[in-house]
Amino acid sequence: MRITIDDLSGPEVAELLDDHLRSMALYSPPESIHALDLDALKRPGITFWSAWEGAELVGCGALKTLDSEHAELKSMKTSPRHLRRGVARRLLQHLLDQAQARGFRRVSLETGSTADFEPARRLYERFGFEYCAPFADYVEDPFSLFMTKSLP
Repeated sequence: MRITIDDLSGPEVAELLDDHLRSMALYSPPESIHALDLDALKRPGITFWSAWEGAELVGCGALKTLDSEHAELKSMKTSPRHLRRGVARRLLQHLLDQAQARGFRRVSLETGSTADFEPARRLYERFGFEYCAPFADYVEDPFSLFMTKSLP
């Protein structure tokens, strides 16, 4: 698997991100969806990575700078054709390595609270993320859970 910084210009990335937003809409009301669209992911302070096997996009993820020591994990998505093959695990490790290399001391995330998000929550727990209060501009929401991880 090749993981690379992506400029978000390819149709494969746009399609995967559209799928991500559609998936979020299935499980959360609009006011509880915090996934970023293609344009939002192009804003300063966000670095987006895509993961490829040959010419096939298998997943993506991003880091959003919150401050000099704190980043947020965004847009973690595995292609539906590549679920349960270790894509998310490898992407998450890459993003954490990149966060540490950039000097961040903490990485946080927002994820869904319903059963549909249980696989994602288990992955984050295995990587040492712990549940926390809302951070940045988030507020308490019955459809959201917040997690954070300190970096060495």
